Amino acid sequence: MLATHKLTNLQLDLLKVFSIQLPQNQLEEIRDMLTNYFANKATAETDKLWEQNQWSQETVNTWLDEHLRTKTFEKK
Repeated sequence: MLATHKLTNLQLDLLKVFSIQLPQNQLEEIRDMLTNYFANKATAETDKLWEQNQWSQETVNTWLDEHLRTKTFEKK
């Protein structure tokens, strides 16, 4: 049995806007625009976190030196 998923508001809107057949190059341009849009949003949110938490390169270096792995248990 397949699970049914409702389309998101973005998917529905894109279906309405792009109900015409596009050449491959235009499809790729639109895909790139959407990718850049969401990448810019993610970058802006990351920048906001850096500012709010006053992170620096020193913070990143500390993260790199942390050992967060848990011990593995050996099988007997």
